[in-house]
Amino acid sequence: MTVMVNMEEAGAMLDELAEELPAEFYRELNGGILLNPEAKRHPNEPGLYIMGEYHTHHALGRYIVIYYGSFARLYGGLPPAHWKRELRHTLRHEFTHHVESLAGARDLERKDEERMERYKRGIRSEE
Repeated sequence: MTVMVNMEEAGAMLDELAEELPAEFYRELNGGILLNPEAKRHPNEPGLYIMGEYHTHHALGRYIVIYYGSFARLYGGLPPAHWKRELRHTLRHEFTHHVESLAGARDLERKDEERMERYKRGIRSEE
């Protein structure tokens, strides 16, 4: 029987996963990585949950938000190993946005937009 991962356990996993990344990735990520208890739905596609976001803000700086509630809604009854795999994927995705932002690139952002357009047209694609 599997047990849902609580927020504290998810936070510990996220801390462990963050330690896997090289120190250089954290350059200018002055707001760090935040684990938000909320589930967040996509504003234009309410059937989709947002798992994480990368933000740049004039006052708050650069930071990553991971939405625990979104993970709980999608993976609630799945084993911790599944959560960890999905958290790793999401964290690395958001770090890619961060590193690209520092370099002035938008490749992943464009790829995300293309993926959303395919989703809207009903075309499922592999990650």
